[in-house]
Amino acid sequence: MSNETGEIPSPKIYELPEEPIREEINLQFGLYIVVFIVIYYVSWVLVGAIFFLYVLNLFYPYVLQVNSFSSLFLQPESLLTLLVMPLVIIFSYFLRLLCIAVTTRFFWKLSEKISPSKSGVIPRNIKSKAADYYHLRSFMIKYGKNLFTKGMFPWLSQWFFNFVGSNVIGKGSVIEESVGSDKFATIGKNCYLGPNHTLASHLVQAIFGNIQYFRMIVGDNVTLGAGNQIGPGSEIWDNSYLLPFSSTNKHSVLGSKDKKSHRYYFGVPLRKIFKKKTMSYLGISEQDLERNENIEDFIDGVKKKKLRRKDNLNSHQSIVEDEEEEEEEIELDESEELSDESFVVDFTTSSAISRVNIKFLIVYVPILWLAGMMISIFWYEYTKEENWLGATLYLPIAILTMIYLFILGVLVFSKLLLILVNLIHRPKEGIFLAETGNPDYDFWMLRTELKKLALWFLRNSPLPWVDAIALRLFGVKMDFSSHLNDAWCDVDFLSMGRNCLIGQGATVMSSMVIGKYLIIKRVILSDYVMIGGHTTIAPGTIMGHDSVVGAVSHTMYRQLIEPNTIYGAVPARFLKENKYAEERRDIVVKRVVDESKKLEETHEVNIDEDKKKFIVAGDDD
Repeated sequence: MSNETGEIPSPKIYELPEEPIREEINLQFGLYIVVFIVIYYVSWVLVGAIFFLYVLNLFYPYVLQVNSFSSLFLQPESLLTLLVMPLVIIFSYFLRLLCIAVTTRFFWKLSEKISPSKSGVIPRNIKSKAADYYHLRSFMIKYGKNLFTKGMFPWLSQWFFNFVGSNVIGKGSVIEESVGSDKFATIGKNCYLGPNHTLASHLVQAIFGNIQYFRMIVGDNVTLGAGNQIGPGSEIWDNSYLLPFSSTNKHSVLGSKDKKSHRYYFGVPLRKIFKKKTMSYLGISEQDLERNENIEDFIDGVKKKKLRRKDNLNSHQSIVEDEEEEEEEIELDESEELSDESFVVDFTTSSAISRVNIKFLIVYVPILWLAGMMISIFWYEYTKEENWLGATLYLPIAILTMIYLFILGVLVFSKLLLILVNLIHRPKEGIFLAETGNPDYDFWMLRTELKKLALWFLRNSPLPWVDAIALRLFGVKMDFSSHLNDAWCDVDFLSMGRNCLIGQGATVMSSMVIGKYLIIKRVILSDYVMIGGHTTIAPGTIMGHDSVVGAVSHTMYRQLIEPNTIYGAVPARFLKENKYAEERRDIVVKRVVDESKKLEETHEVNIDEDKKKFIVAGDDD
């Protein structure tokens, strides 16, 4: 139910406690581990059995035990077995992906049966089944998503999301790699979603605030540029084009179901732009734009003219038409050249770090060698007993053990080298020249390289959220109540309080290179701090307790974020006090972009029935 004047019916009013409830979210790590182990085990045990059967019964006797190298190619059985090996590996890879998808689908459907996903606001300051299963589904989709999107065949990720049921994606749509866009979205046919975009069906507003969890709607033939960030509950209808690095807030409506013409959007927040601004952005003419919008009709017209010219070649009239058509063909050729050159936007980036980091890569050699020796010894002990049935049944656990044994070795040996480096040159805050030969700069580079390897392995491991172990080991002051969601942060001069949440794609920098200077300044995040997705925290930033920096924002050098406040924008500025735990959750405000107006709608709060008495509803200030 909605209107444009803001008048809404008053729901039932409950007698509320004097102070808002503040219950810390229980992330149920024990349940997460159980779900992960089952998905991981099932994904390997069948694959391992098939692969071991092939190796023991065919590859070992016909390839590894042949008398001479030439026999591999002279004996038909040996040659066939050798040639089939790559196919067996590829088949095993696909089978493992299928097992992951089937197991994830089972847990997903089970969780939906217990607590179905539905659009609405989930209070984060009150424990509820809705919040628990929202977090559980967010976790269980991550492992499969990372394997599909970062694997050999990333285009299978669309099938994975459809099969599991986390998304509905139409035929012909392409979704590039992104930290978001993995659940509660309906995407039409023939869409292109560019790299690092985000369809954020969820938005955590504060540690004790709300989770805005609303289905995303994307129509047919929609193009999202690189870096587009779309808030929960947004609707993007057919034939819409979002230019790169644009974003919009929650509940935005772009286009309409009825209009079929092409629409272009740009900016933060997104706004509709017309042909003149589009042409200026792309550096093309109005004729080029028209041809690209109606390219099929234009090509059909050119083909018909060519046929007509061929039929009337001997007439004077055809000669005149030929001359006109030759001019039009030249224009077509010119437009094609324009299209190749003008529709490509080059973004050239450079960094002082690239000029000096190559010489430090030598430190990786002893780290990788020693860590590799650890798993080599483990694998030798695991396979020396010829109990292949037991080896097959325990293969998933053995592989997981080897992965984390290797990472542990990288962590330990990196830490030992880091201790030695810090004894030679102690890290310190300040502003330094970013040039080779400056000890502060050179040792900062060396420390960065030492830490980067272990963090990369952990963030691409089956359980990427355990990177908190490496962060603590390398010097970040934090406990395990705080966590990063596909985010990146420096490991020098960073302090986190209790229960801090760093959103997807965010960057926390205690150091950065600007021009010829290296700036190092401690970043302090107090208790219950939240940093939105794709937000950058600059060196020297101090965030007070219960403060929030919203999504797609960045702070300034040495900026102070006051306690109990919400900051946002570029650069971040004060927006309002953090009172999300006190606001009413039964109203959403939709922004109709094309018509530049806002509509209020009432919505059911997504919480257990017995907890609704704690929710602010009805008349308030």
